[in-house]
Amino acid sequence: MTYLETTAEFYSEVAQTPEVGLCCVQSSPLQLPGLKIPQQMQEMNYGCGTTVHQAELINEPTVLYVGVGGGLEALQFAYFSRRPGRIIAVDPVKAMREAATRNLESAAQDNPWFDPSFIDIRDGDAFNLPVPDASVDVVAQNCLFNIFEPEDLTKALQEAYRVLKIGGRLIMSDPIATRPIPDHLRQDERLRAMCLSGALTYNEYIQHLVHVGFGQVEIRARRPYRLLDCQSYQLDEPLLLESLDSVAFKVPIPEDGACIFTGKTAIYSGSQEVFDDNAGHVLQKGLPASVCDKTAANLGTSKDILITDSTWHYTGGGCC
Repeated sequence: MTYLETTAEFYSEVAQTPEVGLCCVQSSPLQLPGLKIPQQMQEMNYGCGTTVHQAELINEPTVLYVGVGGGLEALQFAYFSRRPGRIIAVDPVKAMREAATRNLESAAQDNPWFDPSFIDIRDGDAFNLPVPDASVDVVAQNCLFNIFEPEDLTKALQEAYRVLKIGGRLIMSDPIATRPIPDHLRQDERLRAMCLSGALTYNEYIQHLVHVGFGQVEIRARRPYRLLDCQSYQLDEPLLLESLDSVAFKVPIPEDGACIFTGKTAIYSGSQEVFDDNAGHVLQKGLPASVCDKTAANLGTSKDILITDSTWHYTGGGCC
C-alpha cells in the first residue's frame, strides 16, 4: 500500500473503535457557552491543537474543514455559522464520515441551537476539494497535513489556496519537529499516519505556506506535543515534537517577502516621542508594538529599538 492508503486504513480503524489519546495536547477541547460535546465525539478528538479561533469566525463565514474526524471541530465551527451548509466537511474515509454523521446527530439532541443541516459532509480529499475556486472564507485542518510527503503537502496547500476567497484564511494545527526527523521514522507509514513521523521543522513548514502564495502567516500557539524517546524510536537523543496553530492569509506577498507574525514586539526608547521608519511603522516611545519577524529584523538594527523574543502567540494589532 502507499502511505496514503495506510493512513486511510488506520483512520477507518479508529473511526470504528475510537483510540482515546491518539493525538493529545495539554488542553481540553474548546468549551463554548451553550455547546455540549457528545462523549463519543470527544473521544474521537484526533487533533494536536485547535483550529477554532473566535477572532477568525466573525460574520458567519463559510468554512471548509478538511478531514472531518469525529466531527468535533465541524460542530464548533457551526456554532459560529448557524446556517445550512455553511460548514463543508471533507473526508476520503467512509467510516470516518459515517462516524461523524452519527456524532453530529447525537450533538443535535443535546444542543437545541444545532441542526445537522449546518454541516455538509462530503466525500473528497485534500488534493481535490469538491468546491469551486474562491468560494470559501476559511479552510481548516487539524493534524492532517503533517502526514503528507512534501510534494503532497504542496498539492494540498495549493488546493486550499485555490478554494479560498481573496483575503480568506487557512487555519491549521499540525505537529512540527524541533529537528529533522530521521529517515527510518519518516519511512514508517504507520507512525506517519499516527502523526509521529511526518512533521517538518518550523522553518520548512512556514516556507511551504509562503511558497504556494500566502502573503501573511500568524502563529496562534506553539507548545510541546510528543517526545520521541531513544529506546522506542531508535534515536541517539530524544526528539521533541511541538504543536503549531497558525493562520495563513490569501493576500499578496509583499516585494520584500511574506509577513510572519510570531509574537515579537518593537519598543522605541530614543529621545523623540514617536519613531517613524517611513515604511508604515510608527512606534510610540516606551510602548511595545507587535511586528512581523521581517520588520523586527529591520527595526532591530537601531540602537534605540528593543525587539522582544517570539511569544509564539499572536492575535493581531501593532504596526504591521
